[in-house]
Amino acid sequence: MSSSDLSSPDVKTTSHRRQETAPGVGPEQAAAALVEHYPRLVRLAYLALPDDLARHRRVLTAHALVQRAVPRGRTAAPAVLPTAGGDPGAVPVPRAGAGPTADPGYLHLRQRVLRAALTAARPVRLAGRDLPRLRTGPYGLPRVAGLRLFPRATGDTPELALEQALKRLTGAGRAAYALRRLDGLNAPAIRTLLAASGVDEDGIRAALRGADTLPEGGELVDPCALTARPTDLARRRRRQRTFLAGAAALALAAGTVALVPGGWGPDGAAAPPYAENAQAQAALDPKTLRRMPADVWEGSSRVDFAVWPARGEAVDDQDLLRRALAVWARPGESVGVSATPGTQTGPPPGPPQLLFAGEVGQATVVLLYDGMRLVRYAEAAGATEGGAVMDFARVDGADALASSAVVLDRADGNTRYLLAPWVESLEMTDLLTPGRGGVPAEVDEHGVSAPVRTPAGSGTQEQCAEYAVLEFTAAGTAAPYAMADLGELTPALLTYGAPGERAGALSDGTAAARWARTACHLSGATATGVRSVNTWNFAEQELPDGAGTAQWVCTRAETWRGSGSRTMAQFQIPSANDGEPGAVVARQEEGTACGAFEPRVLAGVLWKSPADSWYLLAAGSPEVHSIAAEGEVEGHVTGRVMALPAPGQEADAELTATLEHGETLSSLS
Repeated sequence: MSSSDLSSPDVKTTSHRRQETAPGVGPEQAAAALVEHYPRLVRLAYLALPDDLARHRRVLTAHALVQRAVPRGRTAAPAVLPTAGGDPGAVPVPRAGAGPTADPGYLHLRQRVLRAALTAARPVRLAGRDLPRLRTGPYGLPRVAGLRLFPRATGDTPELALEQALKRLTGAGRAAYALRRLDGLNAPAIRTLLAASGVDEDGIRAALRGADTLPEGGELVDPCALTARPTDLARRRRRQRTFLAGAAALALAAGTVALVPGGWGPDGAAAPPYAENAQAQAALDPKTLRRMPADVWEGSSRVDFAVWPARGEAVDDQDLLRRALAVWARPGESVGVSATPGTQTGPPPGPPQLLFAGEVGQATVVLLYDGMRLVRYAEAAGATEGGAVMDFARVDGADALASSAVVLDRADGNTRYLLAPWVESLEMTDLLTPGRGGVPAEVDEHGVSAPVRTPAGSGTQEQCAEYAVLEFTAAGTAAPYAMADLGELTPALLTYGAPGERAGALSDGTAAARWARTACHLSGATATGVRSVNTWNFAEQELPDGAGTAQWVCTRAETWRGSGSRTMAQFQIPSANDGEPGAVVARQEEGTACGAFEPRVLAGVLWKSPADSWYLLAAGSPEVHSIAAEGEVEGHVTGRVMALPAPGQEADAELTATLEHGETLSSLS
C-alpha cells in the first residue's frame, strides 16, 4: 500500500499527555447540553472545518457534526477536560462556576465536535499517496433541497478583516482562536484540547502562533444565523426535462421491444444495460473466492501465482474481503487507484483467487489474483471509514521465478514482501559490492518478510550509494537468483548472459561484476511494468594507448505486456571501483536489439585516451563481420571491434555493420 506510508485520522500519532476526564456523560446529559449550547458548538465546528469547502456545504456539515456528537446507546462516556498546563501532572482547569465550561456534557460534546472537524481537514495517506479527504458531509440530516444557505454577514470593516485573517490560518488555528474567544481558554488548555483531537506538536504550535496574530475585534461568523438563496433554477429545470425525456424514451424502447418483431437491436442478444450479470455478482461474494491448499504447488505442472495458498490471519474476515471486492468493482472518489502500464483496472471477470489477507504494518491488506492481474487492496489498519488504495499489476505468463514475491506494504522507507511457498530463504544483497555476502531477511509463518530497504522503497535510487536486491533460494533451483524492486507490485528478475542463454544474475563472478556497474542505471526502468532485466557482454576491446580492456555491455528490460521494452548499450572502461557505473552510449525503446528474436547490436562512442588523443570506438555482437564509419571519421575494419582516430569530442560519424550473411546493421543511437 507506496506501498506505501499509511496513516489514518483514526490512528493517534500525537502527544501522549495525561488528560483529565469529567464524570461519565450519558446520552441524555449530552442531548441537554446540545440544546443549551448548540450555537456555540456549531460556530466552533464551522471555524475548524476546512476553509476550502463551499459555504453552503460547510454550514450543513457544521450542523451535522454537532448533531452527530451526541453519544449513542446508554453507556456513559468521559469528557476530556483541558488542563492548566501542557505537561503531565498539570493542574486541571477549575470546574466550579457558571457557564458552559462547568458543564461536563458540553465539554464532552466540544471535544467530539472539535476532533471530528479537525479530522475532516486531514488527508489520508495510503501507500505513500494522499487520498481525498474523508467525507466532510453533510452527514444525513440536515438536508436542504433547492436552497443554498450562507451565514448572515453585517459587512462592517472589523468583521471583514477578521474573516480574511481567519482564512490564512489552518483549521487548528481557527479552532484555537474560537476556543479563546468563545470559552475564554488559555494557551495550555487549548494545547490539551488540540492534542486530544489528534493535532501533532508542530500543528499545535503553529495554531497558537496563528491565533495570537488575529485581532480581538470583529464579530465571529454565526452559522446559526443564515441567509437562504435559491439554487440555479434554469439548471434544475433542465435536469427535470432531461429526466422526463429519459423516462419517456425508456418506456418507448420497452414498448418497441415488446411489439416490433424480428431484427437485431444495437446490442444484439445482450440483456438490457441495467441487467445484472450472474458471474459479475458472484465475483463480489467473498464466499466464492478461490483458495488453494497449502501444498498444491508441490504436485502441480503449473508453478506460478495460481498455486499460491491463501495466507494471513484475516483470510476468514468476511467483512474485510467483501469491502475489498466491492471497492475493486466500484472504486469510489476516496480510493487511490494505480496500475502498471498496460494493466486494466476493471472488475474481476469471475470469483478471483485469495492470496493474502491480514494486517501488515499500519495497513490491512488483501491480495487477490484473477489469472491475469494481481490486485492489492489496502486500508488503514483499524479504521472504520475513510479511503483505500487499489493497485493493479499484470502478471500473465509468470513462471516460478517471476512469481517469487509480491510487495505487500511500503512504509517509512521499508518494504514487506509476501513470498511464494517454494521460496526457502531470502537475503538482501548489494549489487554494487560483488563478492560480499547477503544479509538474511526473516520470514514469518504466513510468508511475510521482515521490513527491508531497497532503493525503490526507500527513495534512494537516484543517489545509488548502494543497490540492495532480493536474492532467493527456492526449491527446485540450482542456484540463488536475484530480483530488483523497481517500485511496482512485483520485483523484476535479474539475469545475465546472451539472449537465449540467460542465467541467474549473481551466479558467477563475471555476472556480478557486470551487474555492479549496471545497477545504478536501473532507475530508468522504474514504474514501467518491467518483468525482467538482462545484461550481457557482447564484446571486449583492447583500448588504444595501452589503456586496458573495455567491456561493451547491453542491458534490456522486458515488460509484462510485451511492448515497451528498453535497451541500453554501455561502455565500461577499467576501474578500481567495482560499483562505478558504465557510460550509457546508446538507448532504444520498442526495438529488437539484444532481444531474444534479434540479439544483434552495434554501438559506438568517442573516447579520450590517457595520452589525450580522441578515438572513435565501436563494437558489435558476435553476428557482426565488419564495421564501417562515414562522416568526419571514416574507416572500415574487418571484425567486430573498431578504433579510429577522431578530430575531437564533437566529431560526427555514422556507423554501420555488415553481418555474416551480408545484411546491414545500423548502430544504436
